[in-house]
Amino acid sequence: MPKISVVIPAYNAMTYLSETLDSVLSQAFIDFEVLIINDGSTDHIVSWASEITDPRVRLISQENKGLPGARNTGITYAQGEYIAFLDADDLWDPSKLKKQVDCFEKNPEVGLVYTWTTLIDSSKRTLGIEFNWDLEGRIWEQMLVTDVVGNGSSAMVRRACFNTVGNFDTSLTSVEDWDMWIRIAKHYPFAVVKEYLTLYRQHPNSMSKNRQKILHNLHTVIEKAFAAVPAHLLYLKKRTYGHMNYCQAWVAMYAGDHKQAIHFRQQALLYDPHIRYTKSFLNLNLGILLVQLFGSDGYIKFKNFSRALRHHILKTVRPFSLSS
Repeated sequence: MPKISVVIPAYNAMTYLSETLDSVLSQAFIDFEVLIINDGSTDHIVSWASEITDPRVRLISQENKGLPGARNTGITYAQGEYIAFLDADDLWDPSKLKKQVDCFEKNPEVGLVYTWTTLIDSSKRTLGIEFNWDLEGRIWEQMLVTDVVGNGSSAMVRRACFNTVGNFDTSLTSVEDWDMWIRIAKHYPFAVVKEYLTLYRQHPNSMSKNRQKILHNLHTVIEKAFAAVPAHLLYLKKRTYGHMNYCQAWVAMYAGDHKQAIHFRQQALLYDPHIRYTKSFLNLNLGILLVQLFGSDGYIKFKNFSRALRHHILKTVRPFSLSS
C-alpha cells in the first residue's frame, strides 16, 4: 500500500491540472498514489488522463458532487496511511510530502500536518501574501477563531482521523476545509512545517472570488462550530466574527474594492475592538490607503518592492561583530 494518497478534485480544471500533477510527480518522496477525482467535468480530462503513463496516477470519474463530495470520494478510495489534499490549480514544493511525512513519523499522536503557504497568480508570480501561522499542538480553540491551515492544499491528514470525525460536509460549497480542520483539531494535535511549501493560486475563475457565497458558508461554519462548544468558550464567538470580517477586508482590498474593505474593517472592530491595536490591523489600514491611491495592482507592486528591498538589505549589510 502507498504511504500517502494524494487527492485532487477536478471540475473542468484542465487549465492548470497538468501543472498541478507535475508538482506531485516531482516530489522527493515517491511512495504515493494520486487520485484525480473527475467531478462531472465536461472538458477533455478523460482523454488527457488516458495518456498518463505513471502507474501511481488514477482517474476516478463521478457525477458532479461539488468539492467536498469529490474529496469524500478520494477518502473512500484512498489506500494510504496519510491523505494529502491538493486543489487542481495549486502547486507544491518538491520537498512538501517528505517533510510532512517526517513530521508525522516523529509525532505519532498528531492528526494533521500543515505547511506555510504563498499566494501566486495565474502565471505563478507571487502576490506578496503569505500564510505563516506557527500554531501547533492542541489548537482547537485557535482553530475556532480562524483557519490557521489557510487553504485546502496545505494539509496532510492521518487517514484514521476520518474514522473519528467523518467526511467533509457536502452542504458547504466553500470553506468546507476549515470546518473539517476544526473537527479534527477537537480530537487530535496539529503540527506545522514552517516553510513555504504550498503555492495557492488566485485567478479570475477562482472560487475565492465568490465573496457572497463564502460569507454565507463562513457564517454556517461558525454557527455550527459554536453550537458544540462548552459554555466557557462561547466568548470566542465574537472574536471569530471579528477575525472573519478582518480577513474579508484583506480579500476586498486585494480585489481593489476599498469601499468593501472599509466596511469589513468596521465590522471587525465592532465584533473585536481590541484588534485595532495589532500590527496586522495597522498594515490593513496602510493597505487600504494605498489601494485607494494606486489600486490593488499598485499595492501589490509596492509590497513586492518593499519585500525585495528588505531582502537586499539583509544580504548586503554585514552583521555586527565584536571582532570587527
